Amino acid sequence: MIFIRPKFTYQLAVIISLITLSSYSQTKTYSIAFGSCDNQRLKNELWKSIDENHPVAWIWGGDDVYSDTEDMNELRENYAIQKNDSDYLQFIANKQILGTWDDHDYGLNDGGEEYPYKRESQQLLLDFLGTAKDAPERFRDGVYNSRVINFDGNKVKIIVLDSRFFRTAVTKALNSKKRLQPNPYGQGTILGEAQWKWLEEELSTSDAQFNVIVSSIQLLSDKHGFECWGNFPHEIDKLEKLIVASKAKGTFIVSGDRHIATFSSKKVTNLNYPLVDFTSSGLTHVYSSFSSEENPHLVGNVVSEKNFGLLQFDFTNNRVIMQIRGLENKLLGEHIQQY
Repeated sequence: MIFIRPKFTYQLAVIISLITLSSYSQTKTYSIAFGSCDNQRLKNELWKSIDENHPVAWIWGGDDVYSDTEDMNELRENYAIQKNDSDYLQFIANKQILGTWDDHDYGLNDGGEEYPYKRESQQLLLDFLGTAKDAPERFRDGVYNSRVINFDGNKVKIIVLDSRFFRTAVTKALNSKKRLQPNPYGQGTILGEAQWKWLEEELSTSDAQFNVIVSSIQLLSDKHGFECWGNFPHEIDKLEKLIVASKAKGTFIVSGDRHIATFSSKKVTNLNYPLVDFTSSGLTHVYSSFSSEENPHLVGNVVSEKNFGLLQFDFTNNRVIMQIRGLENKLLGEHIQQY
């Protein structure tokens, strides 16, 4: 039997720790950035800061413009203001651009399936994103889409959901200061039948090392009384079970809408890693008076400064470094998820 003196054991542990930290620091990461809530009439001061991180892709998380209207000419003009901004034009020059809508770019505050101009609005969003004229989402209802991004032989799959086109009625809160309350379990849908079938196929066939699900509204923070997946609690259960059954690797959520940035994390039955929902919002204006709200899944602090989300993929160590960054590229929050 060999005995190691405690002092030597401690020194050995320190050496191993330093080697591990050194290997992490030398590991190459690959970046994708995302954000939401960008009022086209306010100056977005973040584009240059985002670009400093050299993301290969930018994901619009919804409320890409603010244009609650049934006038498609007005919506088209607002997209033009956004797209022709000089800093934005410079930013997108060498990047893949993809994304979804939320309510204000959809055309109706808190709107869903009832919005009468949703098909016209859909084409304008796809024009803004630079979506090819022969892309599948040009010919079907809803803006949901996916893209695989290759990094030196490694893959990240971006699965973009549409939480507006098919979403049925929400329930106004009764006897509460909150705006909304959950529907009775099983009542209504966020994604609709066709999109659910598509999502199942996208996850079950994915061979990517990481799978990023883009939802304009929050999944895990569901107690605040605003729009979220929690207004359709059966849809949360359905998505969690789908992620587990699909066996898709490294799956997590990115979201927007709330004008704050948060990390939420939840242990899901039969999923061998925590399910994370990374919310980044907003790009031009934020909930600066935020004080607190109930979120049992919150990790770290809520950020109520202008912000964007940064995803750094470390394929060597099978982890994602998730960062909330703000003006002058300041690091405002970080969560490292090992898969």
